[in-house]
Amino acid sequence: MTTASRQAQRTWTISELAQEYAVSLRTIRFYEDQGLLSPERRGNQRVFHARDRVRLGLILRGKRLGFSLREIAHILDMYDAEPGEVGQLRYLLDQIAVRRAELEQRRRDIEATLAELDEVERRCRADLRRLERQDRSGRRKRSTDSAGRQGRSARRRG
Repeated sequence: MTTASRQAQRTWTISELAQEYAVSLRTIRFYEDQGLLSPERRGNQRVFHARDRVRLGLILRGKRLGFSLREIAHILDMYDAEPGEVGQLRYLLDQIAVRRAELEQRRRDIEATLAELDEVERRCRADLRRLERQDRSGRRKRSTDSAGRQGRSARRRG
């Protein structure tokens, strides 16, 4: 038996997949409830085959790339129907273009927000410096005024 055929026949428990992909058991159950995974049932135990393992990897990659579960389900369905076919690849390329445009817009929005924050920070620092200078000169004036009053009071008493 070849390594590929042994790998195709191998099965995994939900715990093994959760550990391998660093996700919770609940996450895998959720994907199963959503119809994205369909493990075999042996009594109370879920038995995941190579197909489920690959699908879980694709689901998680899709989530990292920002695809919705609906979009991921569509891609998986296309893969099941016609793996590697033109329609699937075109759809995936369209989805990548949409996601890229969304991320680039988000980047522009973040850059604009950072520029606004820079301007607000610059004005705050300028105002703070101005107020600190006023405060220092006001204290100096008050201290010289109070020193002058103390000197006049001492002369009147004397």
